[in-house]
Amino acid sequence: MIKRNKPTGPRERRPSYRKVCKFCMEKAEDINYRDDKKLRHFMTERGKIVPRRVSGNCARHQRLLSVAIKRARHLALLPFISEHR
Repeated sequence: MIKRNKPTGPRERRPSYRKVCKFCMEKAEDINYRDDKKLRHFMTERGKIVPRRVSGNCARHQRLLSVAIKRARHLALLPFISEHR
């Protein structure tokens, strides 16, 4: 039996770091639904809203972001889906 110092396999631990909310860094009070370039950054290529654990937003700004994306979709500034097959 060989003991290894480094963990290997599927349970290998990576050094984790805390994601920082981009809107908190900018001290943004609200998120504008007309700023489609900023909103597209928080959407996948299929048109889905990126979850909070991936984007690194705080809960407050993630809620404001999702409302802004939905408003922009309703006004046809952003697509609901990327394209039809």
